[in-house]
Amino acid sequence: MDIRLNDILVMKKAHPCGEKRWLVLRTGADFRLRCMGCGHEIMVPRCKAEKNIRSVLRQENLSTDSNGSR
Repeated sequence: MDIRLNDILVMKKAHPCGEKRWLVLRTGADFRLRCMGCGHEIMVPRCKAEKNIRSVLRQENLSTDSNGSR
C-alpha cells in the first residue's frame, strides 16, 4: 500500500475522541500518526495499520501545472 507523509488515513474504527482521520507523520516499518480530532500521536506497526485503513486522502499539489508552462 502506498502511504506517504502528510496523507490522511481514514480508519475503520474511530479513536475514543470520535475521529476516524489520522495524519501520517512518519512512514517505514511502522507509522507515526496524529489524530485529526484531539492531536494524540501514536506509533503503529505498518501491518496493523494497513489492516485498519478504509481509505487514503492525498492532497495533490495543484499549484504546479503538469506541462511546466505558466
